[in-house]
Amino acid sequence: MSVLHPSKIRNIAFTGHSDSGKTTLTESLAYAMGLIQKMGSINAGNTVTDYHSDEIEKKVSINLGLINGMWKDVKLNILDTPGYLDFVGDVKSAMRVADTVVITVNSVSGIEVGTENVWDFAMQKYKPTMFLVTKLDRDNADFEKVVNKLKEYYGHYVVPVQFPVDEGLAHKTIIDCIMMKALTFEPGKKNSMVISDIPERYIARAEELHNELVETVAETDEDLMNKFFENGTLDEEELKEGIKHGLVSRTFFPVLCCSPEMSIGTERLLDIFSNLCPSPVERGPEHGWITNSGEDILIQPDESAKPIAFVFKTSTEPHLGEMSIFRVYSGHIDPGMDLVNAETHQEERLNQIFTLVGNKRSEIPSVGVGDIGAVVKLKNTHTNNTLSAPGSEFHVRPVEFPEPVIRVAIKPHSKNDETKIKDGLYHLHEEDPSFEVHYEAELAQTIISGQGEMHLDVILKRMKEKFGVEIDQEDPKIPYKETIKGKTRVQGKYKKQSGGKGQYGDVWLRIEPLPRGTGFEFVDEVVGGVVPGKFIPSVEKGVHERMGRGILAGYKVVDLKVTIDDGSYHPVDSSDMAFKMAGSIALKKGVLESKPILLEPIYKVTIKAPEEYMGDVMGDVSSRRGKIQGMDADGHFQIINAMIPLAEMSKYQSALRSMTQGRGTHYREFAHYEEVPFEVAQKIIAAYKEAEEEE
Repeated sequence: MSVLHPSKIRNIAFTGHSDSGKTTLTESLAYAMGLIQKMGSINAGNTVTDYHSDEIEKKVSINLGLINGMWKDVKLNILDTPGYLDFVGDVKSAMRVADTVVITVNSVSGIEVGTENVWDFAMQKYKPTMFLVTKLDRDNADFEKVVNKLKEYYGHYVVPVQFPVDEGLAHKTIIDCIMMKALTFEPGKKNSMVISDIPERYIARAEELHNELVETVAETDEDLMNKFFENGTLDEEELKEGIKHGLVSRTFFPVLCCSPEMSIGTERLLDIFSNLCPSPVERGPEHGWITNSGEDILIQPDESAKPIAFVFKTSTEPHLGEMSIFRVYSGHIDPGMDLVNAETHQEERLNQIFTLVGNKRSEIPSVGVGDIGAVVKLKNTHTNNTLSAPGSEFHVRPVEFPEPVIRVAIKPHSKNDETKIKDGLYHLHEEDPSFEVHYEAELAQTIISGQGEMHLDVILKRMKEKFGVEIDQEDPKIPYKETIKGKTRVQGKYKKQSGGKGQYGDVWLRIEPLPRGTGFEFVDEVVGGVVPGKFIPSVEKGVHERMGRGILAGYKVVDLKVTIDDGSYHPVDSSDMAFKMAGSIALKKGVLESKPILLEPIYKVTIKAPEEYMGDVMGDVSSRRGKIQGMDADGHFQIINAMIPLAEMSKYQSALRSMTQGRGTHYREFAHYEEVPFEVAQKIIAAYKEAEEEE
């Protein structure tokens, strides 16, 4: 395939709730464009874009899938995204590089949580957006009901430009209000569209929608508005340009319809995508910044400029290694090029370059500006990295991946697998940055975090399949802290005689609390040499080590001031070790005398849920010892801001989805530490003592 001018390229992301038809639509388009000879199905596990074993097993999209093909003289890059919120990272990656977002809506189910989420993402990134109502050949399909809901939720700029005839099993005809024609398809046959005049009984509805379309499009541009007032309508070319302008300015959101499983509407969709979706040129420049100076720039889609490519997806393919999928924002990318990674400043040699149709790769001679390609075996380039010409390093604005909402602790099933696990988790994070891993040194646990239980289940399954290791799960420990509320002065004496030289250390310590978050302060107020200066650091070391081991329940002691002001020593038996032990003994005794308490991490939690579920959600927050800080309205949703102890947040996302029929989401971030309620603290301390006794 030769390099195309960017005006001949369309980058389109299919998004929407799970089971709204994205993968089947992609399959139908691939069939119509001649990329495959027969349509596969999700149930059969043989679709172009759902080819991974976990997708075939679960019968859902888990990874971003990509196809590309020519329709007439235009190249379409179609990005098929997962519908489950657990895999939202790939949705954001696809939407980042797409010039048009198509939100699929199931004609039976209507607006669902996935619809709402991808609409929010598209709005945040100012992406041209279309709605596509699917599965009109199903029982209980209701196009008008869906359209009315879309208008109610997203405003009067949502305008149907097509409507179906005979929804349900008899469905095979669509009325197109742009062409003002009836389009009839032979179910299951590709490129079978027959164009005819609109049947008389549908003319009034078609004219009503056509007029709504013309008026809405005219509102998007002053010149078009003047022409509309002069002529009372817009001609086909004016309408086409107005639709593009309205899409780019997000003042027009067309609603299309199809039944992809039966290839009804597919051929017309390809025409609409080719003729009405904006090209990279029409979308305009990309935001970025210069690496060295940090100066913001606009990267123009210029064929003759220096090459700039952005890696938006990394995957590890069997027998191939790591593959980086990129979009070119300037110039062109050729095999053999040496480019510089703007993040690592390391040079990368690009060898073979491919275009993708699912898991099938085709080697190509070049990837032009605005187009999407893939390269394998880059040394140190991953998702969100920008590659550009040496001496002109640029950053393209990165994908903003969501914060994790679920945590699980893991440990190797076999100790011999520790290195494999570390390497495997690193590679899986590079593939999917919405999955995170870190080691909690204080708690001696490796914690993996993600977007939901299914997300982490898939990660652990891939660890076994790709890296040959099994991992055991356990609950993450809560990083409690210990501190004091009172003051005391205590003696710590360590004296040991064993026939020869003995051990002797004696100190007096004042122990008092410090403000929350201050840490630790050690003060030397010894006078007269009652404790020789050379032993003072050993006392401090003993205190510090004892703080690290904890006293009440084995958690680190924080926020206290320790002052050594007296003591005694033996000229022969005193040693660093003896004074270290004396400091440790005094610290333990002093903490227990100073009203010790446990502290727990409190998280600021933002919960978004439909208004009708507010009672259940707020009741659940209270049951988790949460404190509601306030509420805000967001369309049909309510936003709850709350403070909730981390100890009460286990599997919260799953519980929230259950309470809200899948429509609730939440985000969390650490806020501060607070005192653990007495009754809860006693249970934690008792469990610690019981565990100690068992050991």
